[in-house]
Amino acid sequence: MKLGIMQPYFLPYIGYWQLLNAVDKYIVYDNIEYSKGWINRNRFLQNGKAAFFTIPLAKGSDYLDIRDRKVSQTFDKPKMLRRFTNAYCKAPNYKKVFPLLEKIINYQTDNLFVFVFKSIIEICEYLGIDHSKIIISSTIPIDHTLKSEEKVLAFTKALNASEYLNAIGGVDLYNKTRFLDQRIQLSFLETIPIQYKQFNHKFVPSLSIIDVMMFNSVERIREMLKEYELK
Repeated sequence: MKLGIMQPYFLPYIGYWQLLNAVDKYIVYDNIEYSKGWINRNRFLQNGKAAFFTIPLAKGSDYLDIRDRKVSQTFDKPKMLRRFTNAYCKAPNYKKVFPLLEKIINYQTDNLFVFVFKSIIEICEYLGIDHSKIIISSTIPIDHTLKSEEKVLAFTKALNASEYLNAIGGVDLYNKTRFLDQRIQLSFLETIPIQYKQFNHKFVPSLSIIDVMMFNSVERIREMLKEYELK
């Protein structure tokens, strides 16, 4: 059984979905400390350049878990949707994708994890990825005080996984020999460079899945999900 583990990123790049699609079980962390990065923001194409969109967060302790962080009451959802409309209204798949974005952005909850997790489920359904494989980390009976490699190994044991796939960015975090000692095959997924037409602009890589969906059919994205190498 192949296992993948990731934080709940908001509308992340294609590599996130490649990993989710490639494994048999996929753990999404809810009970680890929130850290600044991609959990509540990503990038989209605006006037030919990469621009950030962000879910604003309510003020809270820097040590709160993701599941304990709240979305700010100042979150201007109509403004975010207008930004997407202004950026992509002439994209070939705008009429198909925008209703999905409306459903995601207008979802009613002030819990950051619930909001982002819901967006992951919605994108899975749109792309035809089986989201029944997704498991919320806090529901798995392990010692959740473990860190890094020890925690991953505990998850693999709890779920009887024989393989662990990680995004290529984690290549320096884990030791293949250590995993083999536990009879776990460790591999790193690296996305093969993907390009597609973004209006008439020079291609901007690694944008949110929003950009991929706006310019590509579901059938083409399904092909993209397999365009990676394991190292």
